[in-house]
Formats: sequence, C-alpha cells, structure tokens
Amino acid sequence: MSRPITLFTGQWADLPFEEVARLAGEWGYDGLEIACWGDHLDVVRAAEDDDYLQSRRDILEKNGLKVWAISNHLTGQAVCDDPIDHRHRAILSDRIWGDGEPEGVRQRAAEEMKTTARAAARLGVDTVVGFTGSAIWKYVAMFPPVGADYIEAGYQDFADRWNPILDVFDEVGVRFAHEVHPSEIAYDYWTTVRTLEAIGHREAFGLNWDPSHMVWQDIDPAGFLWDFRDRIYHVDCKDTKLRTGNGRDGRMGSHLPWADARRGWDFVSTGRGDVPWEKCFRVLGAIGYQGPISVEWEDAGMDRLRGAAEAVQYVRANFFDPPEAAFDAAFSSKD
Repeated sequence: MSRPITLFTGQWADLPFEEVARLAGEWGYDGLEIACWGDHLDVVRAAEDDDYLQSRRDILEKNGLKVWAISNHLTGQAVCDDPIDHRHRAILSDRIWGDGEPEGVRQRAAEEMKTTARAAARLGVDTVVGFTGSAIWKYVAMFPPVGADYIEAGYQDFADRWNPILDVFDEVGVRFAHEVHPSEIAYDYWTTVRTLEAIGHREAFGLNWDPSHMVWQDIDPAGFLWDFRDRIYHVDCKDTKLRTGNGRDGRMGSHLPWADARRGWDFVSTGRGDVPWEKCFRVLGAIGYQGPISVEWEDAGMDRLRGAAEAVQYVRANFFDPPEAAFDAAFSSKD
C-alpha cells in the first residue's frame, strides 16, 4: 500500500512524545499525526526555535517515523465557540486562556492557529488538522425556536474569524483540514456544504474525513467522500459501534459516559465497529487520495496498547491500492 499509516497522538498526550514515537515504531506505523498539546508539539517553539524543531525530527527519525500532518483541535475549538466556559479552561493552555474573558480567548486562539500554520511549514508538512468551534452549535435542538438570521450569523462569524487565519495558511503554503464533528461549524453533510459556501470554497480550507462521527448520525461516510472528493485533505480512521434498536438507547448519548452499556453507540477500535471500511477504502482509491491514513484510536472498553497495535495491522491488511490497469484489459484482442 502506497499510503502511509500514521498514529494520531492526541489520545496519547499523557505520555512523553518520545515514548509514543517508540511505541508507534514498534507497532509498525509509518509516522505520526502529531498533536499540538502535551509535550508532543509546542507550536510557538516550533515556529521560532530551530533546536526545538530539530528535537522533534530527531525523535521521529530515531524510531523510523515521518510526519505528514499536525493537529491542533483544542486551540481551534476556541476560535468560534460560544459560550467559552469551564470546558475550554480544561483543554486550553494558560497562554490562550489568559484571564478567561471569552473574546480574548477567541482572539488568542486565532493567533495561535496562525502560528500553527507557520510551525507546520517549518516542520515540512502541508496539512494542519483541527476543529473550528461554532457559535451556533448551542442551537442544534432548534428549541426554543431559532431564527434563520441567527444561524446565518453563525456562519458569518465563522467566516470572519477563520478567513484571516486561512490567509496565513495561504502565505506559508499549508492547508487546514477541518474535522467534521458534532460541536463544530460543520458537523454533518449539509452543514459542511454551508461551511464551504461561507468562505467561498477557498482552497486553504478542506476536510479531515473521520467516519466515526458520521455513522451514528446516519450519514454514509463513503458517499461523503465522493461528494466532497476535492476537499478530502486528510483521513482519520476511527470506528463506531451502534447499539440502538432496543427502544431505550438513543443516538444522543443520554449524558452517559463512554462505554456505559446503556449508550446507543460508542467509539471502538478501528475494524471493530460499523464503519464500512472496505467500501470507504475503495472510494478513497477511486478519488485518488494520496495522503496518510491516520489511526485515531479511541475505545473506552479496550486497552489502548493492544488496540493501537491491532488497528495498524487491520488498516494495512484491508486498505489496498487501485489497479494500474482495468482487470478486463487482458481480454483485448489487440497486441
């Protein structure tokens, strides 16, 4: 398989970067999708400090790994979110949180996303994966009733805040791959359409395809790939297992913790859920996607050391390249 398989380090940020790199190398990953939190990658240092940047490269090289993308989901989340509250205090660095005044948090987060683009360029990667946040996710239930003007204002707020960030991405030759995900400005099919329209379909903004968030929303992940084929800038392999159908366990999760047996669905280790991987892998081949296949490992009911080692083997065994020639070309009577 020509596409590299990487491990997203976000769920491993409690471990030192060097330890995660060692594990990934031993398990057989080709590289890492490096998270910009924990000690894995400090984007401010990476944008300014040559020695720090080289230390990241040295750790990768020591373990036979490469990097094609970095991810700054946590900072990106704060760019558009309303409200900004205790949830953000838990995920943001002190330099972004500051005094916690919401608009100040948003503006500092936006500046750090610009810095993230510069850090990516210095590291030699052309894709930053992440979230955008949303001023209108709070209206998702549409009750009390929400006027169309409020929804439209939310997309305009996204465009106003992200276009200056994307200007910097353009300047340094890096693309942003937004993960279509609940709580973001684009969380399903039609909100993705509206999000792309809001920024005029500019090329700096594309999509990180993660089918785990689509399966429980009844969105066809393979159809999504095809329809947005010109915007698939990165791929995360995460799986979801549905347990609805008993008349009690709903899709909204019921405020129950991950792995609670009463939940209607859960994230599970890649290959153990309901994502139609073969169908999706075939579409990725058909649309000519050449980027990394990144395992985002989440499974609250499984030991991660076993799961991540198993996941890379699953992807390697099941993702195949399209043929170089049509299978029926051999039937031709021509020399």
